Amino acid sequence: MNDSKILYGGLAALGRELATGRWEGAKYVILLDENTFQHCLPLLISKVEPLQEAEFIEVPVGEEAKSLEVAAQVWQTLLEEDADRSMVLVNLGGGCVSDLGGFLAAGYKRGLRHINVPTSLLAMADAAIGGKTAIDFGGVKNSLGHFYQPALVAIDTAFLATLPEAEILNGAFEMVKTAAVTDPVLYKGLISTDHLPARAVKEVARIKARVVKADPLDRSIRHILNFGHTFGHAIEVHSRLPHGVAVGIGMKAAMYLSVKKMNLAEAIYNEYSAWLAGRVEVPAYSLRDIEAMLPLMHNDKKNAGDGISCVLLQEPGAPAIDVTVSDHEVRDTFLKLNR
Repeated sequence: MNDSKILYGGLAALGRELATGRWEGAKYVILLDENTFQHCLPLLISKVEPLQEAEFIEVPVGEEAKSLEVAAQVWQTLLEEDADRSMVLVNLGGGCVSDLGGFLAAGYKRGLRHINVPTSLLAMADAAIGGKTAIDFGGVKNSLGHFYQPALVAIDTAFLATLPEAEILNGAFEMVKTAAVTDPVLYKGLISTDHLPARAVKEVARIKARVVKADPLDRSIRHILNFGHTFGHAIEVHSRLPHGVAVGIGMKAAMYLSVKKMNLAEAIYNEYSAWLAGRVEVPAYSLRDIEAMLPLMHNDKKNAGDGISCVLLQEPGAPAIDVTVSDHEVRDTFLKLNR
């Protein structure tokens, strides 16, 4: 499996790369949604000359794009346009566009080259890097997908200026997640400031890329990046919260269990809880809510056997992967979440 080339120099670096012989004869199609068509496409084509003649395909905004129906429509369009394997799909958008675009590229004519140009903080820090491609199916998030690495990922923080504050917050939670399991100094810095410098975005992206390189098929160490996600995915589906926000709440749940099961210092849990409370309102969950979320957690793709697998924290930078938790422990955690 080939590694992705991460371009931390942004669109200028992407323009230089596409002008090399490696991309000679490539035909480009840009996959985007209504938001990136309006706010991001002009910047992309003004900075990257080889893309100025590209065609584009627009898909729905958000999770609605990640369906078999949308994938089939895009594949049909490509077939009607006689797209062959010289075509390169350029995924311009946040995590949903890169998830869908990678899935489309992996499935069309046994594999197309694709390039991720993340435009959200969440995608820059996490979703666009690593080759996890997926769509939702059967009511389960990311239940169909492939490991299929993009040829390039171009990270340009200029796109962050197009985002509302809520989207910056959404991505900040994924940055904190990565730092919490890999770099205690970076973690402390992120939860001690309201300002996210561009260098921190790129540092988190570098960490994600290193972890992926060590475990591209997500069989061992890469599991650490699921911190907060077992609870977070259930919260996202049940409470209809943005992915990053749900993961942020899921990290509080994982830290609560970490205090109980891994001897995480309660002061670390309290510090994170206070930081979280200053940014989002944590829902109060009833037993009825919890019973609705438990099947979602049992159906999580990270589980093995009958248990629910979580990533817990011994201390920042020292995660424990694949820790099995019981339904009783999940119920207790959800009931304590908004306290």
